[in-house]
Amino acid sequence: MIVGVPREIKEGEPRIALLPRAVGEIKAAGHDVRIETRAGLGAGFDDTAYRDAGADIVVARDVWDSDLIVKVKEVQPADLAIMPKGATIFSFHHLPGEPDRTRELASKGATAIAFEMVRDSRGQFPLLAPMSHIAGRMAVEAGMKAGVRDEFARTSSGRISPEAGLRKVLVLGSGHAGMEAARTASRKRAQVVILTRTQRTADDLREQGFMALVATPESIEQHALEADLVVGAVFVPATPTPKLLPRFLVSRMKRGAVIADISIDAGGVAETSRPTTHADPTYVEEGVVHYCVPNIPAADPAAASQAISEAVLPYVLDLAAKENVATTLLRQRELRNAVLIWQGSVCHAGIAEEAWLPYTELTDALLAESQ
Repeated sequence: MIVGVPREIKEGEPRIALLPRAVGEIKAAGHDVRIETRAGLGAGFDDTAYRDAGADIVVARDVWDSDLIVKVKEVQPADLAIMPKGATIFSFHHLPGEPDRTRELASKGATAIAFEMVRDSRGQFPLLAPMSHIAGRMAVEAGMKAGVRDEFARTSSGRISPEAGLRKVLVLGSGHAGMEAARTASRKRAQVVILTRTQRTADDLREQGFMALVATPESIEQHALEADLVVGAVFVPATPTPKLLPRFLVSRMKRGAVIADISIDAGGVAETSRPTTHADPTYVEEGVVHYCVPNIPAADPAAASQAISEAVLPYVLDLAAKENVATTLLRQRELRNAVLIWQGSVCHAGIAEEAWLPYTELTDALLAESQ
């Protein structure tokens, strides 16, 4: 099989999905690897490093002509323009709330296997987790910087101290991103409140020493109005994020408070959230600073690329190992869970409904393909 790794072209996205060491392992398994020229520079690896690992360094069109495309972020319009019919793309796809992109991929006969939907036997998301840890930490740090304002307490030297202003942090969600955000804020000596979906999870978190409650409209309102920083870290697989912070509530939050919306990839937790970029990361609406960068870990591309590459490699080897991808998916439930589109047919009911496309049962399609 030929594995292709294109250069990421989304604004502010310097990461790469596979580092040279991973390329060497894929080559050792008997596969060819094509890397788009300059694709690894953002992560600190030039074309020579990839060539030494055994990759062919090619232009974008030749990369997209590979059997399996492995990339970080969702397919961009310029990618679609050169994507051949029937491409198989293993990446973060973030299709909820993006019906146009779903229809474009379907019209190309593409197969979309989503990093964020790979789910192991314990119910965990092993490809989402490493990025969530980084995003949780960075969201708090970015939120602190975004929220530094004149009324914050000052140090004895007269400089504004972000830590002094971070008195209370509300974390919506208790997954990997939410818990890393909570731990980071705790290290900053902020009072941290975690709101989660179930009483059992809240009880477990309290046993670990966190202040945790079930997320209800009442608890969200109470703690959002008191918070200096609200971190949105809600993840519902392949479903738009519920709007836990309606506009009328945001308008009543502290002037100059910050919403760091990690969930923006799936629409965000606030009705006032809209995607931003690393180049222009914040805006103010209803008197509240919003930090809504969809690819937060891209701010540390070397560490993030290393984490992605290590997590993704075993699945790439699985996808490339069998005579065809359908055979692998029938045997590999973790990857089968992640197929959102199979050869142009939408295999997730919610995404199909959003895009006004028919839903296809994946197992039936795979069985037909593998025979």
